[in-house]
Amino acid sequence: MNWIKLGKIFDPTLHALPGRCFYFAQSPQALVCNGHVRVYFSSREREPEGMYISHVAWVDFDPTFRHIRQIATGITLPRGELGCFDEHGVFPLSPLRHDGRILAYTTGWSRRVAVSVETGIGLVESFDGGSTFQRLGNGPVLSASLREPCLVGDAFVRVYDGMFHMWYIFGTGWKHFSAGAAADRTYKIGHATSMDGMHWRKEEARQIIADRLGHDESQALPSVLRIGSRWHMVFCYRQSFDFRSNKARGYRLGHATSDDLVHWTRDDESLGLDLSEVGWDSEMMCYPHLFEYDGRVHLLYNGNAFGRDGFGLAVLT
Repeated sequence: MNWIKLGKIFDPTLHALPGRCFYFAQSPQALVCNGHVRVYFSSREREPEGMYISHVAWVDFDPTFRHIRQIATGITLPRGELGCFDEHGVFPLSPLRHDGRILAYTTGWSRRVAVSVETGIGLVESFDGGSTFQRLGNGPVLSASLREPCLVGDAFVRVYDGMFHMWYIFGTGWKHFSAGAAADRTYKIGHATSMDGMHWRKEEARQIIADRLGHDESQALPSVLRIGSRWHMVFCYRQSFDFRSNKARGYRLGHATSDDLVHWTRDDESLGLDLSEVGWDSEMMCYPHLFEYDGRVHLLYNGNAFGRDGFGLAVLT
């Protein structure tokens, strides 16, 4: 595959974001609109005690992605209710147009004591063209289960032949990888189906993408698009520990193909998209999102520091 990198197209530090958010534009997700593309992302607000809350915002681009038309000025989705699965933020939000509705699947975060976080997948809907969203309920539509014990999130949902397909991640567990270190998590990509987008049937604990780095590889944020005669998935992967400041163990982009949306063959090299020599994506590439616009395939993604300084775009030639 041959891509043209258009570079970083949005830097959150250069714009006024809703609330008290100043940094991070993580997990960019596209909603194609009439004459423009809206990109949802998660930014962060630092609370007085020093902890972060993730908030959803959005930015509208013109068809060239060179010019910003509008940025959200208010809260796109309020934080979850006290004690709920998304009490401490939403990251990411993945939009879906279906039957005249604008739905979105969220990953809600809630803090824990022995480990840092637990997540679940929520469902929200917009009634104003995608500017704001409302929860369809305060609980998740998909969460931990008997053989997927933790960290269910990163839902990407599309409808094919009347069936909702969800690709998501599930945690296999937490582990102290070295003495005295905080526990780190490992997660893999799974698949679920639904007839209505709300009630889901998991392929329980079936890891659909093979590991490249071994058992402790973490895989995140799958997105799927038909390109030519095959289905393509782009995701990101990393080592489960010592990845935050060690470039060699940080996020890279992975790739797999399928003929039936169920069985996937991994082939990262065929993606043809890697770190730049220098610059904003020279140390890390993560949180990718495949979409088609104006007859061309586009890929949004974050770069160094998990998207602290924004996101960029590549176009398939």
